[in-house]
Amino acid sequence: MFDKVLIANRGEIALRIQRACHGLGIKTVAVFSEADRHAHYVQNADESLCIGPAAPGMSYLNQTALLFAAKVTGAQAIHPGYGFLSENAGFAERIETAGLTFIGPSAACIRTMGDKVAAKRAMREAGVPCVPGPDSTMPTDDASILAIAAEIGYPVIVKAAGGGGGRGMRVVQAEAELLAAIALTREEARLAFGNPELYIEKFLGHPRHVEIQVLCDAHGHAIWLGCRDCSLQRRHQKVLEEAPAPGIDPALIAKVGERCAEACRRIGYRGVGTFEFLYEDGEFFFIEMNTRLQVEHPVTEMTTGIDIVQQQLRMARGEVLGLRQEDVQLNGHSLECRINAEDPITFMPTPGLIQRWEVPGGFGVRVDSHVTTGYRVPPYYDSMVAKVITHGATREEALARMRLALSEMIVDGISTNIPLHRDILDDPAFCAGGVDIHHLERWLQQRSPT
Repeated sequence: MFDKVLIANRGEIALRIQRACHGLGIKTVAVFSEADRHAHYVQNADESLCIGPAAPGMSYLNQTALLFAAKVTGAQAIHPGYGFLSENAGFAERIETAGLTFIGPSAACIRTMGDKVAAKRAMREAGVPCVPGPDSTMPTDDASILAIAAEIGYPVIVKAAGGGGGRGMRVVQAEAELLAAIALTREEARLAFGNPELYIEKFLGHPRHVEIQVLCDAHGHAIWLGCRDCSLQRRHQKVLEEAPAPGIDPALIAKVGERCAEACRRIGYRGVGTFEFLYEDGEFFFIEMNTRLQVEHPVTEMTTGIDIVQQQLRMARGEVLGLRQEDVQLNGHSLECRINAEDPITFMPTPGLIQRWEVPGGFGVRVDSHVTTGYRVPPYYDSMVAKVITHGATREEALARMRLALSEMIVDGISTNIPLHRDILDDPAFCAGGVDIHHLERWLQQRSPT
């Protein structure tokens, strides 16, 4: 058990975790870089501590500073949020070694699921459907590599075993291109992830990105909380998410969801996690598992009525999961727009002083943000400044509420991507539901600058 949590993150997710802790009567410690000294959530924390300069490597990624901050404040647990150190097995291990609680899965689970090859093997053993391709890293001799690719069938995709975030992957259309693509990807993987191991699998041409949220305790109980569609992406980065994924048979989702829960029971997973799939031609194909809280968790909260962050805290405390699968009722539809401090046409970041900040409200509208009027968006971190979330009895109602919410939102002083979201919500293909992961980039290419 713990009654004080250090939040090893910043921005909207730091505030989200802080609220969840306070709702459970848990005290919070906010750590901040010099750039975030005046952030709203820092003032709201029970205690706060500067851990270094603005550069992430000297503050939010500084494991020693974070552990020292926990020690001097008496925090017994550390919540990593998302990004930064949230999927760093070494950090989780150091926290446990220090006698503290890491609010997330074990270091062993993070390592297994962080290695895409090991994750795929574990999922196949649990009956989770996977993308066609071997459960092993790529052999070293050219003949074996060419034989594997020929068996899978072109096009194939070469991926870094330790990759993520859309990096360390390359699509190969024909055999003549394969070996050169492997050499490039291997070097990229070595530089980016410190792991040159690669694997190869079938490249799906027009898939959707569908994910399933799971919640697990330390006593062998695991449930799944519906699905999300995150297909609207630019350069492998999600822009808009929704729950549930439109147009997919709920019976199929339930079947895959139960396999995900079973996989968690098999590997002894604890906490929250997300299984990411490509969905094409009525089939699911596992690609990876995120062993942390997701940016888009609010759409699942809106459709299930379950506070995922509070459940995550309870699981880390060692509590028995109080929910059974039959308790999970999915209601209506929810959308989330990520509001970024960036030019809506060029996507260049636009840090600076926010002179006016007015957020929407009303029935079925939620805004997760750490920003207020007078806040200065720093240039050192991710450009997201808010998440606007709507809920409705139907997808059409959620869309209508989102259009209204974005029309009410006012941000002066910097440019944001709100105009981009407004345009997306008027796109007939998106409104029909079920676009693939390449749709947004195709749409952006066709869109003439305004």
